Amino acid sequence: MKKDICCIGHITRDKIVTPGHTIYMSGGTSFYFAYALSHLPKDVSYELVTKVGADDMKAVNDMRAAGIEVKSFPSAHTVFFENIYSANPDERSQRVLAKADPFSIDELSGEEARVFHLGALLSDDFPTELVRYLSHKGLISIDAQGYLREVRGTNVYPVDWKDKREVLACTDMMKVNENEMQVVTGLSDPHEAALKLADWGVREALVTLGSAGSLILSEGHFYDIPAYKPRRMVDATGCGDTYMAGYLWCRCRGMGIEESGRFAAAMCTLKLEHSGPFDRTADDVLKVIQAASELSRRVC
Repeated sequence: MKKDICCIGHITRDKIVTPGHTIYMSGGTSFYFAYALSHLPKDVSYELVTKVGADDMKAVNDMRAAGIEVKSFPSAHTVFFENIYSANPDERSQRVLAKADPFSIDELSGEEARVFHLGALLSDDFPTELVRYLSHKGLISIDAQGYLREVRGTNVYPVDWKDKREVLACTDMMKVNENEMQVVTGLSDPHEAALKLADWGVREALVTLGSAGSLILSEGHFYDIPAYKPRRMVDATGCGDTYMAGYLWCRCRGMGIEESGRFAAAMCTLKLEHSGPFDRTADDVLKVIQAASELSRRVC
């Protein structure tokens, strides 16, 4: 059965080291994306395709128990990130202690979807020929972050990705943050960067700008999306993945770009207020937007 959204990406095993403690948890683009979708109305169908090592099937089984449809292929290893934070939480060193096998055309030949969301964690997760193959089956949505990480030994280095122009030529939607847009385009102005992505073939270029909101370019028109202030800032991990989950859910429902962007931004606001994946409802998201609209009217 053809899904509305097929998210493809590795689930990770993360080791988080701080001066006070060490914890292990699951993560990755596909992890946060799928859990976010699971809390929205089921009129948009979706599936997660992932690869993990035999010792890490618990994360997959937990997702299935939460009602998420997961297809898992075997891998020699699970992606294993180690993030070490100093007393200053903005200072982090990152290593990759294990890599999962990349995805292949043979594994995904039976997948049918309106949108394929590719949640790369590392630059070699998705061979270019696989992206091209999937683009003939549905729309391609890409989160740039993993394409810009290269592993040498166990260390992670920021890079522009191989075959970028060929990949972007068959990409319908792409999300970058303000740092990623500079690596990909060489431009520091978000409007110019979005225009460059469009020149390279991206139909909807989404640039997230943190507390400054986000910018979406489609068919030559810019949409300015506000950021909604959270009640408290707890954990930004997975916010970009939550944004894309909300945005694609809305677009698959036939909603417009600006409305979809606002819904996605409000989902991020709720995600910021706690650790772990998004766990609220669509009604909660709409309340954030409504409250901001009412406040704006009172100020005016």
